[in-house]
Amino acid sequence: MSRYPSISSSVWQGLCLLITYVALAFPFSAQAETKTEYKSWEEVMSAAKGGTVNWFMWGGADNINQYVSDYIGGELTERYGITLKRIGINDTAEAVNIVLGEKQAGIDDKGSVDLIWINGGNFRTMKQGGLLFCGYHSLLPNNKLVNWQNPSIANDFGLAVDECEVPWNRAQFAFAYDSARTENPPKSIAELIDWVKDNPGEFTYPAATDFNGSVFIRHVFYHAAGGPDALLGDFDSKKFDAIAPKAWAILNEMKPYLWREGETYPNAIANLAQLFANREVALYFDYDPAIFGINVENGIFPETTRSYGLKDGTIGNTNYVAIPYNSPNKAAAMVAANVILSADAQREKAKADVWGAAPAIDINRLPEEEKQRFTDLPRHPAVVDPATLSKKALPELHPDWISAIEKGWQENVAK
Repeated sequence: MSRYPSISSSVWQGLCLLITYVALAFPFSAQAETKTEYKSWEEVMSAAKGGTVNWFMWGGADNINQYVSDYIGGELTERYGITLKRIGINDTAEAVNIVLGEKQAGIDDKGSVDLIWINGGNFRTMKQGGLLFCGYHSLLPNNKLVNWQNPSIANDFGLAVDECEVPWNRAQFAFAYDSARTENPPKSIAELIDWVKDNPGEFTYPAATDFNGSVFIRHVFYHAAGGPDALLGDFDSKKFDAIAPKAWAILNEMKPYLWREGETYPNAIANLAQLFANREVALYFDYDPAIFGINVENGIFPETTRSYGLKDGTIGNTNYVAIPYNSPNKAAAMVAANVILSADAQREKAKADVWGAAPAIDINRLPEEEKQRFTDLPRHPAVVDPATLSKKALPELHPDWISAIEKGWQENVAK
């Protein structure tokens, strides 16, 4: 998600176990997804006026919180008379658990959650559990700005969106280094493997329980597989069993050369950021390259920080907002989703001093003057050019693949 939340292993495991238990013990039919009853955008706006949107979202970044509360909240209040309540959480699973609990309690029309910043496994949990409000895209005026023909937009971690969520922004994994310290950083996974051995103690990565740590491990898995193509689609245990030992061997060979000789791994991406800031490691990475510039501006990273993608590509995805099936303020949530998709909101979010997030809309669908406003935005020198990065974008895997890789890492590398 992605700034993407990072929480402790014990909390994460507890949340995942709870979601899995409830989903398995009380299976729902996907038919429980609700569809909109509104026939026009005018009807939606009329019903939304004076409403409230309780938006549950990761609250770990002050700049994102401010953007949502001040800009999105301000637009909703001033233009539509809607109150936005941003409810910060540590992980999306917390909001999913609330909706699951309400479903079991029979609270089908007066839920606590109106909007969730979501993607990946949590989207799958809600979609398969029939916990989403769907079928409203055609009502949103700004939906025309979304390129739904793009598979990375139309599918969330390999699962079809099916008008059950709205894209918010795009993210892609990138590496960062201090150009005053490191002259030639590794530009591929193969180069990184050799670089780590040539520079002992200068590199590490978070454990698989952290979102960014998991993504890094998947890059190594892609390398072991010869690319992601063999892994796309539903989980295949035979393919996994053939490729996984190669990936674990690579990571275990790197282990003695990692920070603290691989005896421990950072619990969260924030810990890796601190190691980089303290010059304990020479490389940092993140699924949201905008954070490189933000950390420089906040005095955390050196001004000579620069970032880049890999020659063999880096994993990218889209993150979304979704409306739960039992939201009592669906019309107001739809208006919020439409504001999020607006060119003005997407451009504000793309500003380096606001967030620097890549737009989820297709700016080529905008009038030339409006498109130019995006292309003219200054980019922080620490942040890699998104257009260059996106040329080497790699797809995300189905959540079942991700779960298997994370579990395999714990069993074969961490232990």
